[in-house]
Amino acid sequence: MGTTIVRLSAEPTRTRLLMTQGPKDIGKVILPRAPCAHPRAAATLLEGLSLFLGERLSVVLCVDERSPSCELALLDGLGYGERSIFYEVGVAARMSPVDRRAARALRLPGSDFRDLRQLTLEETR
Repeated sequence: MGTTIVRLSAEPTRTRLLMTQGPKDIGKVILPRAPCAHPRAAATLLEGLSLFLGERLSVVLCVDERSPSCELALLDGLGYGERSIFYEVGVAARMSPVDRRAARALRLPGSDFRDLRQLTLEETR
């Protein structure tokens, strides 16, 4: 069994959760938007999943300029991910469609840096 990664995306109308072990999806959940939740709801959910699976979770909090991610209460006062014995939260910036188009325009012809981008994403955990 590989490391369990939980990706959380707080969005204006919903909160999505994708849980994977290696290449395999083991859980997908769509919840109401975060402001409807108790301040400890996300932490309690992650603690319960950790206990159920018997391992510490790697959590990726996906954010962009519209994300109400602070409402999940998984960031400290400086905007870094919380850590506990049950999980460790990393933050990953989601690019807007405009930013993605701008990034594509800056690419050098014939160059592919996806493998390097992936290393950066994994190091943020």
